[in-house]
Amino acid sequence: MAGNVSAMPSRLHLLAKCGLALVGLSLLGATPDPGWTPLFDGKSLDGWTPKIKGYALGENFGNTFRVKDGAIQVGYEGYEGKFNARFGHLFHCTPQSNYVLRLEYRFVGEQIADGPGWAWRNSGVMIHGQPPETMRKDQDFPVSAEIQLLGGPEEGDRPTANLCTPGTNVVMDGKLITQHCTNSNSPTLRGDQWVQLEIEVRGSGLVIHRINGAEVMRYEQVQYDPRDPDAKSLMKGDELKISGGSISLQSESHPVEFRRIMIRPL
Repeated sequence: MAGNVSAMPSRLHLLAKCGLALVGLSLLGATPDPGWTPLFDGKSLDGWTPKIKGYALGENFGNTFRVKDGAIQVGYEGYEGKFNARFGHLFHCTPQSNYVLRLEYRFVGEQIADGPGWAWRNSGVMIHGQPPETMRKDQDFPVSAEIQLLGGPEEGDRPTANLCTPGTNVVMDGKLITQHCTNSNSPTLRGDQWVQLEIEVRGSGLVIHRINGAEVMRYEQVQYDPRDPDAKSLMKGDELKISGGSISLQSESHPVEFRRIMIRPL
């Protein structure tokens, strides 16, 4: 593993922080929807840990991830005008396997200079991800399944809640899908509107993406791609199946906000 491993928070330390955060969330009382538990308290990043390419786990370079007005904001004012491929992810402290995750997101402002063209109004939510402490210091993305979030241009089609697969493959309609990204059938959503995303995850089985309550994609059997070196380092023998893992929010060079992040166990 590249980087200064000793500088990274230990697994035990991360779990202890997670426990304190969950206690704090429990003190918030009942959520508006019975059965749902908040993963974000609307006030702080308690229970969440950043990992930005080129930096140690836990270092929130440039204040990339911060909380304002009840939302997790992803911004680049501290980057001195250059993104330099510093892709980032904000990991929730608790791995998950069978659940429904619900949140709202929106794109705002302008993309930072030198951000990739494909990353304009582009972010994501990663599921079935590797533990953040196993990421290489210079790793772009965690091995995971990404629910790709896209904002629409003034004209033309650009669906959201697509699937991208860093270090993974999935099965769709009975066929193994090895291409990196697959589009959903969602409508194109333009402007700075808040969009509700819901992800239903059933362990190593079915995954469903929903936008504003409507199903836009389904697949199953998220699995390691043995062609990917990072994925191969996580495999136990020849076992490809992934039954659960980390959840993280992405920073890819365009400002984005997340709020009302809740989970319901299945």
